[in-house]
Amino acid sequence: MKEGESMVSVLDGLRDELTTISRAVDAKDRGLLDQHTTALRELERNMKEQQTSGALLVPTAPEVGVMMENDNIPLITKMQTELLISAFQNDLARVSTFQFSNSVGGIRMKWLGIEEGHHSLSHDPDLNTGSLEKLTKINTWFAEQIAFLAKRLQETPEPNGGGSMLDHTTIVWTNELGKGNSHALEDIPWVLIGGGLGFTTGRALKFKKEPHNRLLMAIAQSFGHPMKTFGNPSLCAGGALKLG
Repeated sequence: MKEGESMVSVLDGLRDELTTISRAVDAKDRGLLDQHTTALRELERNMKEQQTSGALLVPTAPEVGVMMENDNIPLITKMQTELLISAFQNDLARVSTFQFSNSVGGIRMKWLGIEEGHHSLSHDPDLNTGSLEKLTKINTWFAEQIAFLAKRLQETPEPNGGGSMLDHTTIVWTNELGKGNSHALEDIPWVLIGGGLGFTTGRALKFKKEPHNRLLMAIAQSFGHPMKTFGNPSLCAGGALKLG
């Protein structure tokens, strides 16, 4: 069998096992199993669409710098998000890293009407208003994906606990640069979402030239790791940032 067909058959088998298990558990656990089964069905449907989609048939070699899966990034992002939610919900993972591309990725967001690569646009000068408008659209799309992740966590009850999974999770969204065209390492944006660490959210804070090591220390300490430095000790003066 082809790889995709093999995966679909595995999902079929898992669904049968979940049906059997659901008969032996109480209503609360049955609800969690039903949510998991629904997620599997959605994943299977997306995989079948990937297999049959004419967009995946490439009659000629793709243009240089564009991966064949480039135009499937929105669908792949949604599928990966649902897998992440399912893994958390079933306690298969408690920490996840979600990376859309590498630091010099050549993503071309044609679904936004943008033909140029994201990396090349990020190097255009500030006076190029056309590029700035496109970068704004790109960053808006990324923000929408993070918002979707937060929404799905908020919609999902915390297993064996009160509230939603978002109440017990902290999303850390960031970039490795403060500015693309100058590779600036200052004013790097960081967004924290969720209630998992007890930080005070719903506000915007500006730190002047504070090393992000102090933020990472705050996150680590809130997880129960009593570290006094994170990375280079010389960048940890002042200790963890106060975010409570």
